Amino acid sequence: MATPFKGILQAHQSALSLAHRALDLAVIAACSLWFAWLQDRLHDSDTWLRLMATVMIFHWLCEYHQLYGSWRGERVKRELMRVFNYWALTFCCVMLADYLLTGPEIVLDRQRIAWFALILFALCGYRLLIRSTLQALRRRGFNTRSVAIVGTGTVGERLACSIAAAPWMGLRLLGFYDDAPQQMALDQLNRRIPVLGGLDQLVLDARAGRIDKVYITLAMSCEPSLCTLVKGLSDTTASVYLIPDVFMFDLLHARSESINGLTSISLVDTPMDGSSQLVKRFEDIVVSSLILAMIALPMLLIALGIKLTSAGPVFFRQTRYGLDGRPIMVWKFRSMTVQENGHEVVQARRNDCRVTPFGAFLRRTSLDELPQFFNVLRGDMSIVGPRPHAVAHNEQYRKQVNGYMLRHKVKPGITGWAQVNGWRGETTTLDKMQKRIEFDLDYIEHWSVWLDLKIIVLTLVKGFVHKNAF
Repeated sequence: MATPFKGILQAHQSALSLAHRALDLAVIAACSLWFAWLQDRLHDSDTWLRLMATVMIFHWLCEYHQLYGSWRGERVKRELMRVFNYWALTFCCVMLADYLLTGPEIVLDRQRIAWFALILFALCGYRLLIRSTLQALRRRGFNTRSVAIVGTGTVGERLACSIAAAPWMGLRLLGFYDDAPQQMALDQLNRRIPVLGGLDQLVLDARAGRIDKVYITLAMSCEPSLCTLVKGLSDTTASVYLIPDVFMFDLLHARSESINGLTSISLVDTPMDGSSQLVKRFEDIVVSSLILAMIALPMLLIALGIKLTSAGPVFFRQTRYGLDGRPIMVWKFRSMTVQENGHEVVQARRNDCRVTPFGAFLRRTSLDELPQFFNVLRGDMSIVGPRPHAVAHNEQYRKQVNGYMLRHKVKPGITGWAQVNGWRGETTTLDKMQKRIEFDLDYIEHWSVWLDLKIIVLTLVKGFVHKNAF
């Protein structure tokens, strides 16, 4: 049976989203045909097949990942990053198809890179132009929406402050509605936001056409009032949004998900889904392959140095937790006389007698980590991510640090956000581990290809030698 509330709870297509679809296809087609004309290949059937494939792949990725929804309340950086991810993935797919169908003579030449860059610039450029124009109009009172907040609790207070801090969204806050108003501290808004009445008054004002959007921030315990309110608002033209108080928790990539038409809200999730997972894996394969090609000879010399300076195997393998907490075997060059991999693992300390002389050099320069590029190539690790800890340390700190196991929502990395910010080496106090986890979770929450590149550059610039590496 159809729900009577579907009309107000389901997002509507906007003229802007339709324009985005048309402009995306037009930009890709125009740039591709211009490049074909420059190469005198405008009448080549391969050109048109490649264009059709490019348009279809990009359009499918954008539709599948809902790029063409409403971006009124989102930062432009997030939209542009998704455009970059989808276009880069489309480009890789087209290049792979060319390679498989045409042969190894297809190379990534300057013209193909220019084609990729031009279309990326155009796709992002017109979006920035539209955004800038709309934001300027909204600041002047055009293209605005009248907004009402239901609930004067903490969630409603935070929402009001968010709306006031982002005038570019074009949301004009009329006031609050609540049957039992609470005292709020809204000093940062620089103006008084009134409580306009109870829930019955809200329905009357919405029916009179005074309200465009209603944001419900009541606690989940107010279910009877919520049902009555939504039923009343279904007789109005206002758009209704529910902001559950579960968002007051410290969430990691919270988002909604549909399960056979039933909407659920994830409280903890990973950013590595869909195209992001493919982009991250492509990044790992390319970078690790290039690095392994460059360090093959140094690794051979290091292996020889280990065999000549101490008894024991060249490599040290230790079980650690990988993605989703699954155990993986991490490879390192052996730098100690012991190979602890049990229920108790003692962290290396300054002047540790277990470290061999040659191993001390490897640890100071982080060269003992080089075999982990094979872990990256295998898919167990990433170039960038939270550093993997020994299983014994995981079991210890998961009981002491809140949110510790959330760092396993992504693959562990050779280098990470915590490491380039100085949080590496022995964790002699619980505060040090908490700080490391804080940076790990910050990386997961704000992951992007650009952040990965930034961390890689910082790792190279700051060098592998660190005062905490011993």
